[in-house]
Amino acid sequence: MTMDDLAIPRTPAARAALEVARAYCSPALLNHSVRAYLWAAAYASARDIAHDAELLYVAAMLHDLGLVEEFDNHTVPFEDAGGHVAWVFAAGAGWPPERRTRASEIIVRHMWDEVSVDRDPESHLLVFGTSLDISGHRAEVLPHTLHAEVLDRYPRRGLGAEFLAGFQDQAARKPDSAAAACVRAGIAERIAANPLDAYGA
Repeated sequence: MTMDDLAIPRTPAARAALEVARAYCSPALLNHSVRAYLWAAAYASARDIAHDAELLYVAAMLHDLGLVEEFDNHTVPFEDAGGHVAWVFAAGAGWPPERRTRASEIIVRHMWDEVSVDRDPESHLLVFGTSLDISGHRAEVLPHTLHAEVLDRYPRRGLGAEFLAGFQDQAARKPDSAAAACVRAGIAERIAANPLDAYGA
């Protein structure tokens, strides 16, 4: 499996979501968003998981916007804030209400421990992609050659330290959030042990 095997949606909404991510995310967070989609798409291909690629791509591009200063919300978890951003984005893209809600749900659910593939394949895939990219969870599922190719094209750029700082900030201000639970459960150690960092910066 190579990156050429992975379909990247070219719809107007997909292009706009990438433009939004480029405008508001740091270089490290932007590359993380792209990689999260690529890992998810690769996993879907390997496991033959039918899914809506445009919906998954848009959610992947927008899923961490709640961590950036412009969209940070001091009263709700970052994934909920990001879900609201996604709903507004999808409305602007002309998506019907139920599809706007789906985009929001996927972003909220990416912080769940797991999501049933039968219940919600897009959320299941985004959980896989983000978990792999942040902590290396289940990295062995995908070929090392794909890891190397993706990370050469979209390097990590110090993501681990930046992401941990963001989660620690969320935990301090929102102690009941999923981010706070991750900090208490030792996400710092898991980030530090991420095998993807062996491929370089």
